[in-house]
Amino acid sequence: MITIRVKNCDWLVGSWSRAFPLTSLINFFFFFFFFFFFKHFQNISVLGCVYIMRRRLSCCFTRRDLKVVSEDSSSQSSEEKMDNPSKMTNNGSHGIQFENSDENLRTTRSSSTNNVINNHNFTAGLDSWHPNCCEAYVFSPDSACIQGELGGHHAVITNREETWQGLEQDITSRVSTGSTYTVAAHVSISGALQGSADVQATLKLEYPNSPTSYVFIGRRSVSEKCWEMLEGTFSLSNMPERVVFYLEGPSPGVELLIKSVVISCCGPNTCHNQTKGSDLCEEENIIANPNFEDGLNNWSGRGCKIVLHDSMADGKVVPQSGKFFASATERTQTWNGIQQEITGKVNRKLAYEVDAVVRLFGNGATSAELRATLWVQSADQREQYIGIAKVQATDKDWVQMQGKFLINGSPSRVVIFLEGPSPGIDILLNSLVVKHAAKVPPSPAPIIADAAFGVNIIANSNLTDGTNGWFPLGNCNLSVGTGSPHILPPMASESLGAHQPLSGRYILVKNRTQIWMGPAQMITDKVKLYLTYQVSAWVRIGPGASSPQNVNVALNVDDQWVNGGQAEIADDRWHEIGGSFRIEKQPAKVMVYVQGPASGIDLMVAGLQIFPVDRQARFRCLRRQTDKIRKRDVVLKISAADSGSLLGTLVRVKQTQNSFPFGSCLARENIDNEDFTNFFVKNFNWAVFGNELKWYWTEAQQGNLNYKDADELLNFCMSHNIQVRGHCIFWEVVDAVQQWVRNLNQTDLMTAVQNRLTGLLTRYKGKFPHYDVNNEMLHGSFYQDRLGKDIRANMFKTANQLDPSAILFVNDYHVEDGSDTRSYPEKYMEHILDLQKQGAPVGGIGIQGHIDSPVGPIVRSALNKLGVLGLPIWFTELDVSSANEHIRADDLEVMLREAFAHPAVEGIMLWGFWELYMSRENSHLVNAEGDLNEAGRRYLALRDEWLTHAHGHIDGQGQFCFRGFQGSYEMEIVNEKSKVTKTFVVDKGEDPLEIAISL
Repeated sequence: MITIRVKNCDWLVGSWSRAFPLTSLINFFFFFFFFFFFKHFQNISVLGCVYIMRRRLSCCFTRRDLKVVSEDSSSQSSEEKMDNPSKMTNNGSHGIQFENSDENLRTTRSSSTNNVINNHNFTAGLDSWHPNCCEAYVFSPDSACIQGELGGHHAVITNREETWQGLEQDITSRVSTGSTYTVAAHVSISGALQGSADVQATLKLEYPNSPTSYVFIGRRSVSEKCWEMLEGTFSLSNMPERVVFYLEGPSPGVELLIKSVVISCCGPNTCHNQTKGSDLCEEENIIANPNFEDGLNNWSGRGCKIVLHDSMADGKVVPQSGKFFASATERTQTWNGIQQEITGKVNRKLAYEVDAVVRLFGNGATSAELRATLWVQSADQREQYIGIAKVQATDKDWVQMQGKFLINGSPSRVVIFLEGPSPGIDILLNSLVVKHAAKVPPSPAPIIADAAFGVNIIANSNLTDGTNGWFPLGNCNLSVGTGSPHILPPMASESLGAHQPLSGRYILVKNRTQIWMGPAQMITDKVKLYLTYQVSAWVRIGPGASSPQNVNVALNVDDQWVNGGQAEIADDRWHEIGGSFRIEKQPAKVMVYVQGPASGIDLMVAGLQIFPVDRQARFRCLRRQTDKIRKRDVVLKISAADSGSLLGTLVRVKQTQNSFPFGSCLARENIDNEDFTNFFVKNFNWAVFGNELKWYWTEAQQGNLNYKDADELLNFCMSHNIQVRGHCIFWEVVDAVQQWVRNLNQTDLMTAVQNRLTGLLTRYKGKFPHYDVNNEMLHGSFYQDRLGKDIRANMFKTANQLDPSAILFVNDYHVEDGSDTRSYPEKYMEHILDLQKQGAPVGGIGIQGHIDSPVGPIVRSALNKLGVLGLPIWFTELDVSSANEHIRADDLEVMLREAFAHPAVEGIMLWGFWELYMSRENSHLVNAEGDLNEAGRRYLALRDEWLTHAHGHIDGQGQFCFRGFQGSYEMEIVNEKSKVTKTFVVDKGEDPLEIAISL
């Protein structure tokens, strides 16, 4: 063999024993020239050799059995790697061995049977493929003298300026609904980068008269010199007008390499197993020895001892499955448990599902919360604990615990462990499965026939037939009285419009011996799934109450309590109850009843209405209101040296950004995920930190301050011109106060409060335009109970002194939905006025907005009442929840439209948008791996709706007029000779805005 060593790179060229034809012999002399050249110039990199050889000796050494072996791959430059593509296999301690075999080629070709993709391995060049706003070419092994590191036909996508740029193919005519398709693509990368980069497969779906949607298929982290298999599945619930498959993902400037793509149909809703290592439907469990068949190998105790068992308690405790289980015993801390390190087995930005079979054992172990947690350590030693799942475990039987997790960054270590029960209680584990989470198919839009919007489903609501249709819940008595209001309650009136007056009759409930006793009615057959029902009633209580009384319209849905609205009553007047509910699973029994005052107090109920709301009709009204308060007439006065030439000139106006604040919550780990940050920066202009500014985060242990996470988040937001709300300085609810603060005496607590104010507001002076000063004061009173009533106002005063530029907010929940008597609008107003009376500079009203089945008129009623105070209102933590993403989208649209159409609302903050980073289940807009769901699409559609685009011609007065949303604009003035671009801003105002533009 001839071996040429250049900078520690063995180049195996060929065998002397093989016969050379004349052309090869000539090329061989060229090669020998370069051999001697490099022998005398050892410092010249192998890159130059490969580059020159590739271009000068295009005919030589193209044999299939040629191999290139490198001992020091780190010395190879990115250009060398780009010019030498091939298949990679592991070569032990001798570095990387690359080979391109006919066997591999045959395997690839055989996999193309029934392939949806045309020209799947680029043997026909780029036929059927199209670069997406970039450039592409096909590397052919016959065009080079030496087989490269990634040999064989493959496409090279280059000159990429955006992550989404790549290679695409239209597959519209070759896919259909009702089938599951598997995707397998051999991909790699080349370019100036360190480490790996992600390549993603995406489906673009184009619909007539609807926004284009994008479906995530799969993602693979790849590195240079190595072909990786990117795999995934997809299915179509309805057929778009156009379906485009494309590969994208590496950072701009990094070349994307594609060797082959296979998309095969598995048949309707099924998926057959692929070859080992590429099973797209049954992901492998990454847990080693998951059922303890190999004893305790791969497992360890986390601060405790672990023991293997085939049974316990004289055979009373046996495995649910398999032959063995393990116990974590001699636990002295709640975090002690059983663990396994899974470093290197999990990929960043991929969602994993966890399934464990667990149990408790020991004294006092009847029932306790058991948790699965992930410990993640980054290269800079930052530690993170990710809660995966929790379950109420018992000592009576095995229970299943399920959850899901996502790692955003590139960890150096990852450990999964079980924890939670009190010390002394053993944790038993029978099995643990961790695998790549299966894709959840999108939920279909509910089909609701004969919705009967506005029709009351309560029988004999006006009591024209006595109490027929009603029955007493419990041993109380029902009768009919007269003298109740004849008008509909205001919130119902706004939904129903013109309506016949009420009868003036009411149900009188006497002899009540329990709070839950009152009038009831069965409505099982009248309630339709997925419809949102508004609840409305007049209620009153009899004499005898010594304190305010709660009255509640409730539903019993298969023995589960559902809140239909509440009111607090402290007098003998009639009060309105307004609420809502929705049922999403078919019930066996639905009963509505009215309950609430203390036993012995009479209850009166009049005009109970329960009716489905017509959201689309409401939206039409809100569009008109939005146009009135969020738009402004604009007159562009255009001048030029030759003003006569302007008449009839084309003008195009495009709004680039709406100035209204739309924001979201984010966490420190989110900014390690470029998919998250790309979506965030593109679609939000405000931010709020989920936890990183809260006192329990910045000073978990007394005196140990941690502002690192908050600093990094703030720097990220500032670098993208995103403003940030400061949430929060204090939190009044005792469960949110760290233990060391709870343990302080009054004097030390006052000192700690002052230190917190001084430290936080001095450090970030001028950087947070808002602060939530003392969160949820209507639902907690820790600081007030310990330090006196004045402490709340003093927190505001001190904060204002330390940072006068910040607007100081109150912030609370269930203000807008009628479901909580502690925080209904009138009580919130009293709270704010009381603070102001004490001198607190309250500058804004925060409504959190964690809401279920929202009804527009109820939300607007709350906003109208609070708006009287003249303070800006912000929705500070908005989220909605439904397992059906279409219903979730509808709920989100209700809240966004109601807020945007109300003049007192000056900002909307979502409490997250990314799955696994939400405070509530089924509330995300984007799934864990970046797929946009219907709620996300609805949000983006509304943002697009609230941008103005106009075009027309300059009139005889040199003007172009339009009505547009407030924000930033670009304008193009186009004539036969030129195109001029200008920018301008439309700010808030009622009078027409005149803008002079000189050309």
